[in-house]
Amino acid sequence: MTVTIVGSQLGDEGKGGIVDVLGDSADVVVRYQGGDNAGHTVVHDGEEYKLSLVPSGAIRGKVNVLGNGCVVNPRTLFSEIDALRERGVDPDVRVARRAHVIFPYHRLLDGIEEDRKSEDDNEVGTTGRGIGPTYEDKAARRGLRIADLTDPDTLRERLAYVLPQKRALVEDVFGLDIGSLDDPDALSVDALHEEYAEYGRRLAEEGMLVDSGDFLADRMAEGEDLMFEGAQGTLIDIDHGNYPFVTSSNPTAGGAATGSGLGPGVVGDGEIVGVVKGYLTRVGSGPMPTELGGVPGDTPGYDGDPSNPETESEELAHQIREEGGEYGTVTGRPRRVGWLDMPMLRHAARASGFTGLAVNHVDTLAGLDELNVGHAYEVDGEERLTMPATTEEWGQCEAQYRTFEGWPDVDWADVATEGYDALPENARTYLEYVADELDAPVYAVGVGPAREETVVVERP
Repeated sequence: MTVTIVGSQLGDEGKGGIVDVLGDSADVVVRYQGGDNAGHTVVHDGEEYKLSLVPSGAIRGKVNVLGNGCVVNPRTLFSEIDALRERGVDPDVRVARRAHVIFPYHRLLDGIEEDRKSEDDNEVGTTGRGIGPTYEDKAARRGLRIADLTDPDTLRERLAYVLPQKRALVEDVFGLDIGSLDDPDALSVDALHEEYAEYGRRLAEEGMLVDSGDFLADRMAEGEDLMFEGAQGTLIDIDHGNYPFVTSSNPTAGGAATGSGLGPGVVGDGEIVGVVKGYLTRVGSGPMPTELGGVPGDTPGYDGDPSNPETESEELAHQIREEGGEYGTVTGRPRRVGWLDMPMLRHAARASGFTGLAVNHVDTLAGLDELNVGHAYEVDGEERLTMPATTEEWGQCEAQYRTFEGWPDVDWADVATEGYDALPENARTYLEYVADELDAPVYAVGVGPAREETVVVERP
């Protein structure tokens, strides 16, 4: 049995918590794409764990695999593993030999390019973690893979090939002096060889290296259950998202096959759960037809003070942002806030084939008199029920809203204990509308950050 967890919006839907809750019966949790740009928060026994690379199953003692579709920063990986061990958690993490390695020069170039784009207001809003440049090297066939770290001669040879290109980019294209960089060793063959050969030694000595496809196939043959964990969300999928404001991999369900080494039939024969936040958030640039207000410091005249907002919409956005803790796990940046966008969700459901839904942050919306949902778009006088293919067209879309009555703030711990029928009636109406529109049942409802604050309707 396999279950794939997919973000259905722009990331930050609460996938880590859903993996933690629904993954109780899974034996292996697999990250199939992305890198340490993916922040997820897991609450266990009153303890909060913020992870960016180690899969969420680590907190539950599962076997965790970073698949071949991931890009892995060994510095982050071992920093997170060591921090968990200091807190009494000893995670079992395996890393695919075919996964590509994020080096300091990837992070350096990520930051430089984003700075240059910002001069013309064209920045993507990346985390600066080097994800895009690493996938770029992978596609250009000049990347280094995890297995290369375990062979010192191959590691040196490949660094010696790629680093002159990176130095030329910094000096000749961007016009920067390498000696003035914060980390000039990011472009040093000797420094990188010494550090990353040590990571290779540790990966090998701690038994962390696997051939992802073979390892997972063997586990399934032994009768074990797998959960695939996507990072980010559908709308920043490089193929199905609002390009170019996207990540550099495939968070949609198809990525679970290519990023793990198992066939698409394995993923398709299992459950595919779309995670939905009860409203919409995003970090970074790009269209957002259902956006409410602005972000403190980014919106002229709006300083985040709810007593002095520029508009009622900004005050509401601020309220939801504060109630929901809508600040990036990796960056700490305040997230943009909007109403639920149904054309976006229809697009996500089609791209991944959701068999069920997990809807989070229902408690965050409590106390509002009414809620809006962007049911459709209007473009040039025509109604559209799904997203257009280009970002430019999406930016021209105007949301057509449906209004729902709000629900009261209740004892959400009691609701989680008593089950779905204990949810306020108007909240159930809202959830049933989402399920009907996406033709997928609600499997879980998040009413708080902790594992026990999730209403599990059906376990996939």
